[in-house]
Amino acid sequence: MADILTLPLFSLCLTLGAYLFGLWCRKKVKRSFCNPFLIATVLVGVFLILTKLPMADYQKGMEPISWLLTPATVALAVPLYEQTKALKKNLPAILAGVVAGAISSLLMVLGLCILFALPREISVSLLPKSITTAIGMVLAEQGGGIGSLTAGVIAVTGITGVLLGPVFCKLFRLNDPICQGVAYGTASHCFPTGSFYGAGKHHVASYAVLTKVNSQSL
Repeated sequence: MADILTLPLFSLCLTLGAYLFGLWCRKKVKRSFCNPFLIATVLVGVFLILTKLPMADYQKGMEPISWLLTPATVALAVPLYEQTKALKKNLPAILAGVVAGAISSLLMVLGLCILFALPREISVSLLPKSITTAIGMVLAEQGGGIGSLTAGVIAVTGITGVLLGPVFCKLFRLNDPICQGVAYGTASHCFPTGSFYGAGKHHVASYAVLTKVNSQSL
C-alpha cells in the first residue's frame, strides 16, 4: 500500500479526483463556499495528514500540473481578446479601479509586514498575493522570497475572494458586471473566474480576467 501512495500517478489521480468531487458538490449545493479548489485542497490535505505521505512524494506527482501553470496564464489572452471592445469603452473606469486596487493592496501588505516586523524574505513572499500563481512565484523568488509560500498566499487570497466577494458586492451594491469584475480581478486575481463561469456569470468572469491581466502589466 505504501508503494502505491508514493507513485507519481497516485498523487495526480488523488488531486483530480478531489477536484472532480468539488465540482460535483458545487453543482449540487450551488453556494460560493462550495468551491472546487477549496474542497480539493481540504480533502488532499486531510489525506496527506492521515496517511503521512511525504510532501516531496506528493509534489513529484504533481509536476505535470505545475508545468501547466505557464500555458494557463498565457491562455488568459483569449478572454482578454474577447473583451477588447469593452476594454476600450470602459478603459478609464477599469484603469482607475486597477491602479487604486493594486496600490492599496501593496501598501496594506507592506504596512502589515512592517507592523509585525516580518523578515524581508517573508514580506517579499506576501507582496504578490493578488497575482496569478505562475507570475507571483517567479517575482517572489527573484526578490529573495519563498515561491511555495507565495503560492499558498495566492491560493488563500483567491479562496477568500470567492467566499467573501459576493458578500461585499451585495453590501456595497456592486451589481454592474464591470464593477464586480474589476473588484474580483484586482483583489483576488483570476481565481474566482471558475466559479463565475460555473454559475453562468460569463461577463463578470471575463472582466475579472481582463482586470487581472492589466493589473499584472502594471
